[in-house]
Parts: sequence; structure tokens; C-alpha cells
Amino acid sequence: MPKTSARLLALLSLLQTRRDWPGLLLAERLEVSLRTVRRDVDRLRELGYPIAALKGPDGGYRLGAGTELPPLLFDDEQAVALSIALQVAATTPGNGTAEAAARALHTVRQVMPARLRHRIDTLHVTAAAPVPAAVEATVGGDVLMALSTAAHAREVLRFDYTDRGTRRVEPHHVVTWAGRWYLVGWDLDRKDWRIFRADRITLRTPNGPRFTPRPLPGGDVAAYVTGTFHRNTCRGVVILDLPAATVAQYTRDGIVEELAPNQCRLTLESWSWMSLAASIARFDADLQVIDPPELRAACTRLAHRYLNVTP
Repeated sequence: MPKTSARLLALLSLLQTRRDWPGLLLAERLEVSLRTVRRDVDRLRELGYPIAALKGPDGGYRLGAGTELPPLLFDDEQAVALSIALQVAATTPGNGTAEAAARALHTVRQVMPARLRHRIDTLHVTAAAPVPAAVEATVGGDVLMALSTAAHAREVLRFDYTDRGTRRVEPHHVVTWAGRWYLVGWDLDRKDWRIFRADRITLRTPNGPRFTPRPLPGGDVAAYVTGTFHRNTCRGVVILDLPAATVAQYTRDGIVEELAPNQCRLTLESWSWMSLAASIARFDADLQVIDPPELRAACTRLAHRYLNVTP
């Protein structure tokens, strides 16, 4: 029979993996008697874990929510995911919980096994802009860890980039922007800095040789990413016959100003004038283009295009 402390951790781990556990099944998994399971459940309750007893022929147990936060138990993948989330929260501009997230990350790191601590220490994430709640593209934690590890070790990455062929890149930093993950690096074949979407990267192994880091333009990764995404964008201003609260609900990057109860001014950017005109048209409201003439012309072209749609 394992020692009491090890058995309690094993019992807690089992209780976290499913909603309800029959007592006899727990006893079988732990290779102890049902009476020992009952005693161990009582010990966990004394430590603050809210474990409810279930009625039934054999009885059972359920780990629920309590009034205080007891010690937690994470597997390796959960620990890595938690560390990534805390790094994002700690580096996101304008985040009021940044300091608390940094302290939480330090606390989590202190109790990690050496194998995980080494992986987390190679993870360096910068949030170049606030990350919205709805993430548009998912990236596996193993991919993010591999990208950040290569940047930390200064090893050339080789990867297939969706519809763009194979790339050889000196990785500089992993960043988040508007709900997506990106890799900032020097493209060896194109001899220029590039930003790659992480969800479009399929890594090739092994990594290439080590390299001496090049100075990033401007020296600050967040400023570089922000400037890149706003480079050559088209900005327009319109007045919409809609309440500002309604427009703001569906506008992620625009600026909405209330003019009247049912009217607002919207400043929005896009990669082209036609794209900007189409983005504004989605609000399905009367509008007045304030600036610039290029947006007014794009709206006219878009209107003619829809008028000529074959029935």
C-alpha cells in the first residue's frame, strides 16, 4: 500500500478527472479498501477540498466547488497551458491584472518539477495588443513551446508555411495580436524580417544551426508588431445611423463616438478601401462617408457591383 501522502495525491488526481466516482472503483484504482478511501476523503476535506458524498448502493464521491482555494494538482499539459496564459496576462498592455499574473507565474514555477521548469523558462511571450476573449485560430501548446524554445536557444527553425512553401527563419519572439499567435523572425531566404501566423506553421525537425541574434527594427518587439500590422492600412471615418453601443458591440479595432442616441461616428481601418467599405456595409444602416475620398469611391464601386448582381 502506498504511503498516505502519495495516496492522497493519487486520490485527488482521480477525483479531478471525472465528475462522479463510485467508492468501489476508487478503492480498486488505489488498491486499498473502501474504508481507507473513506478515511482519505475525510483527510482531503480537512485540507479544504469540497468532496461531496453520493447516494447509491455503493456510494460515491464528487469533487465540487468550495468557499476557499485549496492546493491544486496539475498534469504537465495543464501546467504548461497555465504558464502560457499567465505570461500573456502579465505582458498584455492595459491589463489591470498584469502584476498579479506575474506573481502567480512565479508561484507556479517555484513548485514545478525541474523538467517542466526548464520548458517554461524557455517560453517568452509578448502580447502586442489586448487579446480578445474569442480566439480566432487555435495553436497547440507544443507548437508554441517549440517556437519559443528555438528563439531562446537561438536555433534556426525550418517549417512549412501554409500555401507559402518551406521557410528557414531565425526566430526572435512569440507574440499575440488580436487573438492570434505569431512568430517574429528573420527570413533567411528573403533576407528580411517577417511575422508568421503560428497556426499556419508546420514544424520540420531537427532545428537548424545556432545563430547570432540580429537587432530588431526599433528594438522593441511590441512596437515593431504594432507598426507592421498598421502599415499601409486604409483608415476611414463614417457616420452611422445606429446607437454607439450597438456598433461598439461588433467592432473590435474601431473607434466609436456617440453623436446622438441613434447616431455615432466610426473610425475604422482595413488593408484596402474595398475591404473597408465592405466592413462598414455589414452594419446595415444609412451612413455618411466623412473621410477620405478613397473610401467614398470604394463605397460607390461596391454599390454598383451589387446592383449588377445577376438575379
